Amino acid sequence: MKIPVCLVNGPNLNLLGTREPDIYGQSTLKDIRNTLSKKFPDIDFRHIQSNHEGALIDFIHEQGQQCEYGIINAGAFTHTSIALRDAIAGVSCQFIEVHISNIYQREDFRKHSYLSDVCSGLITGFGVFGYEMAASAILEKSGV
Repeated sequence: MKIPVCLVNGPNLNLLGTREPDIYGQSTLKDIRNTLSKKFPDIDFRHIQSNHEGALIDFIHEQGQQCEYGIINAGAFTHTSIALRDAIAGVSCQFIEVHISNIYQREDFRKHSYLSDVCSGLITGFGVFGYEMAASAILEKSGV
C-alpha cells in the first residue's frame, strides 16, 4: 500500500523553470512531481499548488488528517502566514518544510519562517533535490 503524502506548493512556484532560474533552477513544478513519482513509487503524492493562501489552508485541512506526512514549500507565505502555520499545527500530518534556495543566504525578510516550529524538519538550499530529500526522510520515518 502506498503512503499518502501531502505535497503543498505555494505562490509563484507554478513559475518554476522560468522565474529567476539563477536562484530556482531550470526544473518546472511538473518536472519535480514527475521525478518524485518515478523515484518514490511507494508514495501517493497528493499535490496542490496555489497562489491563494485559503486554497492551501483548505487542502491542508482536508488532506492533513488523511496523510501522516507532508512536504510543504509555502513560498513567500513561509515568511508571512500565521494562518498557514495554524493550519499545519491543526492537523495530524507531520510536514517537512522545503525551500529550493537557502533562505538564510537571502534577504533578511526571508530568514524567518512561521512554519518551522510546527514542521518536523526543514530542508533549505539544495535546489529541487530538497523535495527528494524530504521524500527519502518520509520513507525512513515510515519504515518503508
